[in-house]
Amino acid sequence: MTAATHSQRPSQLARPPETADAVLEGLDPEQREVATALHGPVCVLAGAGTGKTRAITHRIAYGVRSGVLPPAGVLAVTFTNRAAGEMRGRLRQLGAEGVQARTFHSAALRQLQFFWPRAVGGELPRLVDRKAALVGEAAGRTRVRLDRSELRDVTSEIEWAKVTQTVPEDYPGAVAAAGRVAPRDAAETAGVYAAYEQLKRERGLIDFEDVLLLTVGILQERADIAEQIRGQYQHFVVDEYQDVSPLQQRLLDLWLGERDSLCVVGDAAQTIYSFTGATCDHLLDFRTRHPRATVVRLVRDYRSTPQVVHLANKLLTQATGRAAEHRLELLSQREAGPEPGYAEHPDEPTEAEDTARRIRQLLESGVPAGQIAVLYRMNAQSEVYEQALADAGVPYQLRGAERFFERPEVRDAGVALRGAAHAGGNDPLLSGVGGLAAQVRTVLGARGWPAEPPAGSGAVRDRWESLAALVRLAEDMARARPAATLADFVTELAQRANAQHAPTVEGVTLASLHSAKGLEWDAVFLVGLCEGVLPISHARTPAQVEEERRLLYVGVTRARRHLTLSWSLSRTPGGRPTRVPTRFLDGLRSGSAPGGAGAARTPRGGVERGGPARPARRRTLVRCRVCGRALTDAGEIKLMRCEDCPSELDEELYERLLAWRADEARRTGQPDYCVFTDKTLMAIAEAVPDDEAQLRTIAGVTSRKVRGFGAAVLALCAGGELPGPAAEEPE
Repeated sequence: MTAATHSQRPSQLARPPETADAVLEGLDPEQREVATALHGPVCVLAGAGTGKTRAITHRIAYGVRSGVLPPAGVLAVTFTNRAAGEMRGRLRQLGAEGVQARTFHSAALRQLQFFWPRAVGGELPRLVDRKAALVGEAAGRTRVRLDRSELRDVTSEIEWAKVTQTVPEDYPGAVAAAGRVAPRDAAETAGVYAAYEQLKRERGLIDFEDVLLLTVGILQERADIAEQIRGQYQHFVVDEYQDVSPLQQRLLDLWLGERDSLCVVGDAAQTIYSFTGATCDHLLDFRTRHPRATVVRLVRDYRSTPQVVHLANKLLTQATGRAAEHRLELLSQREAGPEPGYAEHPDEPTEAEDTARRIRQLLESGVPAGQIAVLYRMNAQSEVYEQALADAGVPYQLRGAERFFERPEVRDAGVALRGAAHAGGNDPLLSGVGGLAAQVRTVLGARGWPAEPPAGSGAVRDRWESLAALVRLAEDMARARPAATLADFVTELAQRANAQHAPTVEGVTLASLHSAKGLEWDAVFLVGLCEGVLPISHARTPAQVEEERRLLYVGVTRARRHLTLSWSLSRTPGGRPTRVPTRFLDGLRSGSAPGGAGAARTPRGGVERGGPARPARRRTLVRCRVCGRALTDAGEIKLMRCEDCPSELDEELYERLLAWRADEARRTGQPDYCVFTDKTLMAIAEAVPDDEAQLRTIAGVTSRKVRGFGAAVLALCAGGELPGPAAEEPE
């Protein structure tokens, strides 16, 4: 199998290579160059899908297996627990045991816990477990009123200030100097920031940013401790280097000292976290700081088809700024696939319903649900897609929801599997059951897990999918290691739980573009691509707009084969079509021309020929019908009021609707929320519609819902008897 066609994501359960040279087998020429560059500074400029993690893990493994790098002397640093866990898993399978792979915060916290008694004395202060709540208390001290979204904004501003090493009194000047659009008055935020720091001191608390700041402070003040750490770690590898903040770079410099045994890997075109203080300058200036550095460019894309790669490359040709000047032209190594699709819709619910319909077609064609993703700019966009997928009977999972190994059913399964493994051959349940996968199925079956999935989606299906993921993992392990025992499997689960390296759950992924970074799927739907959403309305400077373009680039490059880009002209059914497609699609889709940020637009998204340029219209605000505040939370938008505002809820009607929904769900064999969500029923009980026209105005009540359930709901609202059983129209 050639380097151009082999998989760049090998099984985590494959057998380790027998020799150091065997580690290099299967690498393409550029990846091999990375893997064999073991001395001096190395900078890897790696495009999306080019196998960067493969290259650097094989580099570490080759260095360890050849005796050049002592495993305990290597510290590999990345930005998420998932990425660190994946790196540890790959290194373990390559025979590089003992190498530390951690996030910046995890590595710093470990050092801080060890050296704090010696450097400061006493125990390390306790970490803040609810930062936003503490920021809210600080705002109260300064008599600043913050709603939930404003609280998130101010908390993010405090985090930005700390990673850029800005103290409260310097915050207003730093915001102005950075050209940052502050969500609130800078002096007001500085006051909340100062009160937050005071609260922490009073209560003996530190936050995650303090972990880095305090570690930097100890290493700067205590040369003996700095030398001890440098004595332990002689070689550093930094993944996603384009996301390094000034504070993280300062810590890395202190870890290194005067040495240059450093390998960094990154892609300036995927810099999407500047709002947290990240900057690609450290990556792009690496050669200036290290003139002797080896620079390798990875551009062979093993992930995406030529059609997807062409779109990604073309998207960046219109980009401006420093990152654009250093962009990498990707070369697809895959066979041709379908052209990316573009879809315009009259409103958001229609866009979501069409997306769900297309997903069902993919499922029927054989694409697994776990290999499909719907990606959006803001988390508040998820609810309409949750509803549409539930209506279509498609299982889904929210990225960023409860961690896999923290789910109750997974914890219970772990207890059962450990008990069976501990009993060994004395467990009567496993008497006569041979093979790892069969044993895992038997143990889970005894806990109520059926081999066949339940009908529909919802909580029952979610639990089934979680345990099915454990069975698939056991099957993978049995194929890779035929002699593996149940005890080996339990050990593998423990290692994955510690690393938060979860197996794949079979459900369509709903995720924000930011949280999709580092992931990939066979089919990706990029939704809500209109002005004011992407680029988001508060992206005002050229640099901020370009970061929004890079965010779309990240979304495009998550797709292996199928890619659909869509937008809607109105938020709600029947609304005015005031939205226009994002400027980033100008010149990419049929019928549009290159325009960029200043292009004039028609309401339908076409480019006007001549005449003065008109700015894209802002999307219509939805305001609370009680207090008038602009609503951003999806649940509040559905209710048309703030959660905290007085409700006009007809509680008796609401209870009748809940009882009817439960009966209907049992009758049709689907979860409750596939009939109507709680929020939709609450909105109905507040509005008490008299006819279908009024019912259709409620968010979450689609035309299909009206046809299937409208008569029953209106009968309940009128206080009359229910008609015969509802029957939804076939798909």
